[in-house]
Amino acid sequence: MATAIRAVNLTKKFGNFIAVNSISFEIEEGEIVGFIGANGAGKTTTIKMLCGLGTPTSGEAFVAGFDVAKNPEKVRQNIGYMSQKFSLYGDLSVKENIEFYGGVYGLSNNELKERLEWVIEVADLKGKEDMLTSDLPLGWRQRLALGSAVLHRPKIVFLDEPTSGVDPVIRDKFWELISKLSHEGTTIIVTTHHLEEAEFCEKVVMMHMGKIVVSGSPEGIRSQFSDLPLFEIESAESSRVFNLVEGEPWISEAAILGGNVHVFAEIDSATEAISELLRKNKVGKFTIRKATPTLEDIFVKAARNE
Repeated sequence: MATAIRAVNLTKKFGNFIAVNSISFEIEEGEIVGFIGANGAGKTTTIKMLCGLGTPTSGEAFVAGFDVAKNPEKVRQNIGYMSQKFSLYGDLSVKENIEFYGGVYGLSNNELKERLEWVIEVADLKGKEDMLTSDLPLGWRQRLALGSAVLHRPKIVFLDEPTSGVDPVIRDKFWELISKLSHEGTTIIVTTHHLEEAEFCEKVVMMHMGKIVVSGSPEGIRSQFSDLPLFEIESAESSRVFNLVEGEPWISEAAILGGNVHVFAEIDSATEAISELLRKNKVGKFTIRKATPTLEDIFVKAARNE
């Protein structure tokens, strides 16, 4: 497949602060790629550079074949962008918002009419065309914002934290729409701090402190880290268990995930060693089992190793 985006040693500095630190990657046409990381990891800064909204300090990036530093206008003509804060006008109706963006993108009357009907359909807003956008539930506003961002049929769409603040049901419906766009050939880049959303992506780029710490398909990443010495401790006293194991020199990492304690134990007979530690400190009933690392486990391990 053709390359939609290519970055080589892409770097962005703000004074002495390095927001994006010499990252390199390629994204193929039609892929759904998730940039994963905590707030401040460098995801949004990366996306802004790829959208031609910020000039790299060094390195280079090409989007839809155009250099983001030399041809930012050409880049913007070939992409759709949905920011963290919805770029819709609350005092305009659903239809008026779509018509406004159609004018911005220079769509003809016939094309705008066709695309307006398409957005209404995919956003599930039939019968709500005259409602003020500010009166729509958050999930509908999301879908309307995404529909408006792809009104002009861009080759590449950037979605910056699009599901922030919504419940899992609405999030799943939003991802259904993203998947539909991908099947139609659109390349989609999503930033998120929800690691569970990585499962919806064909490729994941995990960022920490401006660097890429892990990248690949979700399956490939799990396979790559399948041999990690990870153990899961199930206990009603998870917070206390965490405090106990975290202080041991043979525990390299510890975290509470899903209510259980996950530890990387760099020692032979780890199960016995953990059991002895917990019994010695009079922890009640507990279960220890060897665990297959989740993407969250892998991210925690990789980020702390940087």
